[in-house]
Amino acid sequence: MHVSLYVSDLAATVNFYTAFFGRPAAKVRRGYAKYVLDAPSLIISFVENPARVASNFGHLGFQVETVEQLNQHLEVARKAGLVQREEMGTACCYAKQDKFWVNDPDGVEWEVYYFHEDAEFNDPRYEAEYQQASSQCCIAPAAQVADEELTTAPMAFTLVDTSAEPSAACTPGGGCC
Repeated sequence: MHVSLYVSDLAATVNFYTAFFGRPAAKVRRGYAKYVLDAPSLIISFVENPARVASNFGHLGFQVETVEQLNQHLEVARKAGLVQREEMGTACCYAKQDKFWVNDPDGVEWEVYYFHEDAEFNDPRYEAEYQQASSQCCIAPAAQVADEELTTAPMAFTLVDTSAEPSAACTPGGGCC
């Protein structure tokens, strides 16, 4: 996977991500930096362009394969003073997870999590957030798909512009997220 983000201050971004990823950038040039990670498999680049930094961006994240890996990432992030919050044993997105969150210099939020198992409920904290803030919400299935098809069929998603008036799908209790 490749991700490219606009940033306001490349030096601050490189310092943050070097600490967060636990390795230096693979390439740094004027106004540009790139990290190539093996685990998780990710190529992420940063382009210095303060005018294009998006304030309504949701979050990024990666799933680790073991609790031990989560704890290793958490320890590195703690030592660097990056951890914004920790959530152990939470039910988010209808899954039991252990996770922690960090924010980069431009406010991009990263979630690092371990998936334990599916859950039949969401933590009430998340339900309240989704109902109160349309920017936290609004990735809706483009088409309804039968539950049995979800395991075999790729999903299509529609990103909804949260700067416009919320649609019926994004109103409190509207089933968004």
